[in-house]
Amino acid sequence: MTENATQRPDEPASARLSPLHDVHVAAGATFTDFAGWRMPVRYSSDLAEHHAVRTAAGLFDLSHMAEIVVVGPEASRALDWALAGAISRMAEGQAKYTLLLEEGGGILDDLVVYRTGPDRFLIVANAANREVVAAEVLARTAPFECEALDESDDIALLAVQGPIAADMLANLDPVLEADLASLRNYRAVPGRFDDHEVLVARTGYTGEDGFELYLSPDAAPRLWRAIAEAGAGSGLLPAGLAARDTLRLEAGMPLYGHELTREVLPAQAGLARVVKRDDDFVGSAAIARGPAPDAPVLVGLAGEGRRAARSGYPVLGDGGARVGEITSGALSPTLGRPIAMAYVRPEASPVGTVLAVDVRGSVLPMTVVELPFYRRAR
Repeated sequence: MTENATQRPDEPASARLSPLHDVHVAAGATFTDFAGWRMPVRYSSDLAEHHAVRTAAGLFDLSHMAEIVVVGPEASRALDWALAGAISRMAEGQAKYTLLLEEGGGILDDLVVYRTGPDRFLIVANAANREVVAAEVLARTAPFECEALDESDDIALLAVQGPIAADMLANLDPVLEADLASLRNYRAVPGRFDDHEVLVARTGYTGEDGFELYLSPDAAPRLWRAIAEAGAGSGLLPAGLAARDTLRLEAGMPLYGHELTREVLPAQAGLARVVKRDDDFVGSAAIARGPAPDAPVLVGLAGEGRRAARSGYPVLGDGGARVGEITSGALSPTLGRPIAMAYVRPEASPVGTVLAVDVRGSVLPMTVVELPFYRRAR
């Protein structure tokens, strides 16, 4: 889960500001407008920030993301109905990647859900879909004995991602009071910072080890500065949405509005594994039917040279016939070659198939490859 980081020089004056806005201004950030928020797109250079996350660590402000809390005796049953994942099977302290589907099986948003108590769940949604997710969760959980609350305005979100993230956060102890030593991937623990509650989660959207920290907006600037101080001299850099986008692309992670839309079923996006099969939920009938046999499927593409295929560019098969369309593409900073994700016809999807992309009139060969493009060393 992330946001598209296309810079806009004409951000509207009404754009919402992160609680860390003054920190970003002082750090020399360049800003972009997305979903009504003014957020850092970069601080120094996209490449430097990308490489910092791959080799050391990056510090991100994700306070524009949306957070909806569902609490009550029937919260788990309600979310089993509302979402495509088996939420009631989650252990306390567990996180789960899941989907919010419409009745026809199309994807309204991709989410991360945390079980933060026996009857309490935190749903994290994309900023652009805040109103849709909040309204759907509220409507779908209303028949159950629980309450859905949009707490987005009361929560700030920081992320520390990279191979030294764990050691760096450990240097904050006892300033950050949390049991990081035993925290496994896709788990979360409560903690405290500066007399504020913090939820510390070992989750992220970069393909690296890392943590996401949820806390009061009032405490966020102090935590940001504490992390920056703990990482001084280690290679830690503040990182913006541009680096976050290339990192998630290398890791083969879908972006809502590009790989995921209302017109796409999870199986087409390679996400059948995150959808439960043994229970009813909104969209379950459509999921059971599955996509049409000729429905396009998501693939990874890799090319040579330095020219990147961008979203919307046509994908061509034998004889130049159009067989699909690029959804995300970039020149991979880590791999040094063009990579892309695209929806193509099923017959064009086997790994090793040589296709081509029309890059502004130039036809450039690209080969279907397995996703993700990049895996971190374990």
